[in-house]
Amino acid sequence: MYSAEVAARRAGVEPQEVVRLTDLGILAGSAGDAYTDADVRRVLVVQELERAGLPSDALASLVRDGRLSLDFLDDTGFRAFAAFADETFAELSERTGIPIEVLTVLRDATGGKAASPDDHVRVGELDILPLVEYQMQLGFRPQAIERALRVYGDSSRRVAEAEAEWWRSEVQERVLADGGSTSAIAERAREITPRLSDASDRALMSIYHAQQTHVWLTNIVDGAAAALEGAGLRIREEKSPPAMCFLDVTGYTQLTQERGDAAAAALVEKLSRIVQRISVQHGGRPVKWLGDGVMFHFPDPGLGVVAAIEMVESLAAAGLPPAHVGLHAGPIIIQEGDFYGQTVNLAARIGEYARPGEVLVSGAVRERADTSRIDFQPVGEVGLKGVSGVVELYSATRVP
Repeated sequence: MYSAEVAARRAGVEPQEVVRLTDLGILAGSAGDAYTDADVRRVLVVQELERAGLPSDALASLVRDGRLSLDFLDDTGFRAFAAFADETFAELSERTGIPIEVLTVLRDATGGKAASPDDHVRVGELDILPLVEYQMQLGFRPQAIERALRVYGDSSRRVAEAEAEWWRSEVQERVLADGGSTSAIAERAREITPRLSDASDRALMSIYHAQQTHVWLTNIVDGAAAALEGAGLRIREEKSPPAMCFLDVTGYTQLTQERGDAAAAALVEKLSRIVQRISVQHGGRPVKWLGDGVMFHFPDPGLGVVAAIEMVESLAAAGLPPAHVGLHAGPIIIQEGDFYGQTVNLAARIGEYARPGEVLVSGAVRERADTSRIDFQPVGEVGLKGVSGVVELYSATRVP
């Protein structure tokens, strides 16, 4: 239990705000100064509701009339609404010796607004601290730590957005369609959130660990290959290593937002028919659908380029948004029917770099392609996101 002063500090507000919300009845569950973690979460939620333009006095009226309930915040499944700790970022930096610019990235990773040294750290952000501390002890460069934290944050945000979408469609909209009220939604939340939250956590970590297996295996293979090379042992090279190809549709997300999910589904269906037919005709096959694009495997890199050019042309002729494609050839790791490794990663990065309507390939692909059918124009040495060094790229077009 907390006093009004402690509850206010943990919620990041003045004590008068806690008293005001108590007087309004929003914190009706509190008895005197006996405020709880759930009350802190209520304050945090009301703050956000007010920032969204919803007046607290009107909200309090709905609460009193039983038309709106915040009781679901009593459940521990809503622990994501993290309170503030007593330390500021500056104090935490002084205590741990971690540079302030690294610590403030904790706020970026958790999706909050940019933090200043005098801002208080959230309790949840302190759970990230041991990882950062150990990485610093191991001598990790701050830039590498910051980059990983930002990736954690971006990926987790996408997971949270997907969860929010199925919560709206599968819980809120169904309750309302059955004639239920917002209070009925809150009651449904109290009923299913504890188990659903725990199950989601376990599923997310299981998926994450499975993805770690795939990526770490790449590092293991690369390390073993480097050890063999360092020992002077030659590795038999394939006569023609396969190519991985990434095709992405430009503006897919914007199209979905503007025209809705039905239009996006129709686009994907039309896209899949075209690329499936063309890739198979040239000896390749789609490996994975990625929402706004496709990953392909081509045993013959040269035929992969021909297929990529034909796919881009065919999508444009069909009136679909322009596509951009990247290809790279090299060793790959195949596990449970999927493809992993540096070749896959580099092909994806090349695809991201390509402009709408463009097919970009690495030098490894160009060396194995039929130049009588394909014209390669040098793009130059390019630095790609997440790739060390530079990569020589070529723009591929059909020979007139």
